[in-house]
Amino acid sequence: MEAKTAKNHVTLVGVLHICFGALGIIGAAITLIVLQFAENFVPTDEHIARTVLLSLGMILPIIIGLFGLIDLLAGITLFSYKKWSRVFMIVVSAFNCLNIPIGTAKGVYSIWALMQPDVEKLFE
Repeated sequence: MEAKTAKNHVTLVGVLHICFGALGIIGAAITLIVLQFAENFVPTDEHIARTVLLSLGMILPIIIGLFGLIDLLAGITLFSYKKWSRVFMIVVSAFNCLNIPIGTAKGVYSIWALMQPDVEKLFE
């Protein structure tokens, strides 16, 4: 793999993670809005249902947003070409593999691209 091709792979990995991270943050905001809206349809005397919906309305957007923020941060730091940013992206990509099917494809490609010898040289 040439240096130019290696840099193209790094750029693509960074852009993919930035875009999916931004989508994750938007998804967290939409989840928060939808669950707060859904709470209006639960009768006030249904305490268990309100508690469950309130808990989900707080926990789910935080988890989705946190993963989106980490993905976004990993994509941005990858463009610094520091050794730790490559390692950070490999770890984030491994977690992305758990998000079947798109996250798996993105994670496998990211790990493959960042493990190439020419890409490793870029980060030294």
